[in-house]
Amino acid sequence: MTPATSPTAVRVTLRSAAAPLLAGVLTLGCLTAWTVTGNAGTPPRLTVADGHILTASNTEATAAFFTISNTGTTADELTGVTGPAGLRRAMVGRDVEVAEGAHRMEMAGAVTVPARGELRMAPTGLDVMVSPPPRLAPGDRLTFTLHFRHSGPVTAQAVAVRPGQLRL
Repeated sequence: MTPATSPTAVRVTLRSAAAPLLAGVLTLGCLTAWTVTGNAGTPPRLTVADGHILTASNTEATAAFFTISNTGTTADELTGVTGPAGLRRAMVGRDVEVAEGAHRMEMAGAVTVPARGELRMAPTGLDVMVSPPPRLAPGDRLTFTLHFRHSGPVTAQAVAVRPGQLRL
């Protein structure tokens, strides 16, 4: 028997390895429990509702509005939108004040849908700009597809309303 394989040397080696091994097992157990109870996060879970599109009051553009809810514990981003066939352009836009009482529309880029929260579009904020506007009568419906960075596309309908009848 060599000194390195003596019973005393083996016990010393096992004792010195026990603490790191026990710490690793405890850490793995705690992380597993954290994940199983849902605390490690869930992917975004999106629903799109309350779709409305304004009947056109001009020949340049109109706007559609949606409420996007996220019940997941991870945020997502609205990255774009496509309208039904025949619409030349639908884009996520933002109403920007350029002077007192004067506003213009600009492209919004990616917009965050917060975890356990919602993104509510409105005429004085974020919306879907549709250009040129289709001919719509109140009650008509159009289908849009909203594109998200992590969740993929979500299809939703927007009901046509007159500008003064929009209730958000």
